[in-house]
Amino acid sequence: MKGVSPIAIYHCSIKIISRGKGRSAVAAAAYRASEKIVNQYDGEIHDYTNKKGVVHSEILLPDHAPAEYKDRAILWNAVEKVERYKTAQLAREIELALPVELTAEQNISLVREYVNQHFVSAGMCADIAIHDTGKGNPHAHIMLTMRPIENGEWGAKSHTVDGVKIPTVDWNEQTKAEVWREAWANAVNTALEKQNLEIRVDHRSYERQGIDQLPTIHLGAAAHQMEQRGIPTERGNINREIRALNRQLRKLKSQMSKAHKDVSKLAKNPEAPIVIDEGKPFTMQDAERQIRDMMQEQTELRGRLNPIEGRLKVLVEHLRQVKIHKKNMPYYDEYKSLPPRKQKKYAAEHKKELDLFKSANSYLNKYRSKDGKIPLAAWVEEYQQLTAEKNEISKSTMSLSERLRQSDRIRKRVKEATPKQPQRNRGWEMEH
Repeated sequence: MKGVSPIAIYHCSIKIISRGKGRSAVAAAAYRASEKIVNQYDGEIHDYTNKKGVVHSEILLPDHAPAEYKDRAILWNAVEKVERYKTAQLAREIELALPVELTAEQNISLVREYVNQHFVSAGMCADIAIHDTGKGNPHAHIMLTMRPIENGEWGAKSHTVDGVKIPTVDWNEQTKAEVWREAWANAVNTALEKQNLEIRVDHRSYERQGIDQLPTIHLGAAAHQMEQRGIPTERGNINREIRALNRQLRKLKSQMSKAHKDVSKLAKNPEAPIVIDEGKPFTMQDAERQIRDMMQEQTELRGRLNPIEGRLKVLVEHLRQVKIHKKNMPYYDEYKSLPPRKQKKYAAEHKKELDLFKSANSYLNKYRSKDGKIPLAAWVEEYQQLTAEKNEISKSTMSLSERLRQSDRIRKRVKEATPKQPQRNRGWEMEH
C-alpha cells in the first residue's frame, strides 16, 4: 500500500526467573552467556561452555553498583545469596527479537542503548547475551536484578507502612511491561530509520493495530532451528495453518468488498434487469442484500476465531509441557532411586533431561488438581473440540466463497444485460 511502511517481526517477552519454579539465576546466566558458573547457593555447577551461537555478552551496571558485579558469577551468586526464600523471584528476563536488516554491531549498539536508557538508569544491573546461530533468528536475552542497591548493598524489595507493604521500586508495576515493549519498538524503528530502511515494527497486537489478522505463535529457538533445517515442528505446523487461514480470510474480505461496491452501484440503476440463476430470479437488490449478509457472517466467523485460536495456543503449550514431562520423567525416577553418593554423578550426566523435567513439572504444578493429577484428558478433549470448531469455521468460510461466486455471476449477467448509458459529448456541450 502506498505510503505505508512494511511491518517487521516484533517479539518482546518479559518473564520472571523464580526459585519457586525450580529455576536459578546463576543457571540462566551461565546458559545465556555460554559460561561455567558454580551456584554457591546449592553447590551445583552449571557448565554451558559448549553452547554455540553466543555472539556477544556484557554486564551493564548503574554508577552506584559494586564494580565486582561486572563479573557474571559474582553478580548472580550475590543475587542468589540475598534471596533466602524457596519461592523467591531472582531476576527478570526480557527476550528481544533483533532486526535481521541491521548488522551485528548495530544490533549490539541498539540493545546496549535500550538497556542503559530504560533499566540501568533506573538502578538495575543488566546482563546482556546476544544469540545468533546464522539461521535468521538473532535475539537478545537481558537478565535484570530486582532489588535496588543502597550504599553498595542490596536493598529491600518493599517496606511496610501502617501494616501495608509498599514496593521500594516501581519495576514490578504492570504498566512497566507496556512501557518497555513500546520503548523497544521505538528503539528498533529509530535504528531502522537511521539506516534508511522503510521496514517498521509495532508492539501492539493486530487487534489494537486494526489489522484483521490472526497472530501466529512464537516458535522459540529450538523449533526455529528445526524449521530452518526443513524439519516440521508442531508449532511450525500451527503457524502454517494460521497463515493459510489468514490468506483465506483476507482474500474473501477483499473479494466481498469489491463485489459489494459493484453490486451497490448496479442496484441504484432502475434499468438493471432481473436475471435467472439456478432456476431462481435475482434482482441487483437481492444480490446486494446477499452480499451484505455474507459480509456480516464473515465478520462473525472472524470474531469466533479469535478466542478459539487464543485458547488453542494455551492448550498446545499445556500438551507440549506434558510431553516434555513424560519424556524426561524416567531420568528423574532413576535419579531418585539412586543412593545419595551416586545421585551427584547421575545429575551431572543427565543435567539437560533433569532440568527439562523440573521446568515442565513446575509448569504443570499450577494446573494440578487437589489430588495432584494433571487434567490431561480434559485438555485433549478441549483441544479436539476447538480444533473441530475451527475446521467448521474454515468450511463456513469456503462456503461463503462459493456463495460469493454466485453473486458475482449474477452481477456479471446484470452488467451485460443492462443498457449502456450513451456517452455525453462534453465538447459539443461546451460549444453550445
